[in-house]
Amino acid sequence: MHILVLLKMVPDVVEDLEVASDGQALDLEYLRMILNESDDHALEQALLLKERHGGTVTVLALDAPEVDDAIFTALAKGTDRAVKIVGFDAGLSTRQAARVFSQAIAHEPGLLPADLILTGVQAIDDLDGLIAPLVAHDLGLPFLGIITQLTLDLPGKTATAVKEYPGGVRGEFEVALPAVLGIQAAERPPRYVPVAKVRAAMKSQKIDCRPVPTLADGGWPTVQVAGMKRNEPAGHAEMLEGDAELASEKLCGILAGHGLF
Repeated sequence: MHILVLLKMVPDVVEDLEVASDGQALDLEYLRMILNESDDHALEQALLLKERHGGTVTVLALDAPEVDDAIFTALAKGTDRAVKIVGFDAGLSTRQAARVFSQAIAHEPGLLPADLILTGVQAIDDLDGLIAPLVAHDLGLPFLGIITQLTLDLPGKTATAVKEYPGGVRGEFEVALPAVLGIQAAERPPRYVPVAKVRAAMKSQKIDCRPVPTLADGGWPTVQVAGMKRNEPAGHAEMLEGDAELASEKLCGILAGHGLF
């Protein structure tokens, strides 16, 4: 069994985010990047499946600040191979990142065949969770997202995945392998690995760096950003006093004053 895990670095929202001088992107000079949280869960789920069924786990990551630390941490946890795609401009859109991933998977030796391709269900810069379905579409593979539990039937070439819905509803699906899955949460929290073990991985293991693939059609999908601005306070909340009937009358008056009905 071979499992491929897609890793992406995202801005650390604990830090202040600054807009670049052109007003069309974040200022990357002092931006701190961290591994996408749900990608970390995807990695943990892959390692759990490896421990249960055997096989190998490969991580595929896009080049970004501090990505090497995340990759060596993955290797220290038990990943067998790490591939980093380099040579593209910073600040890829979701569609561009998905295309880079899918083209690398299709053309980089050793990444295919893969029984499973796992990635996080969404990211801070991809709240719609489009990476996994776009990669699945490009590769012609089935996709399931928002997965919280996963069991494999390798002889039958199927996986049974538990998918969560709003309101605490859960659904169980069977999907043919190979498949692309968007992991919301692994069966257990991502494992801790000591810093000493990560440093040992840096000395004993390597990251395979591969150039960004060239597209047959010569272009990458693009989305033009017209402008970005920080949120600015525009006023204060107005507290509506009185009982429910009086408060509702005031609320209707406010809405009508703004032409909302």
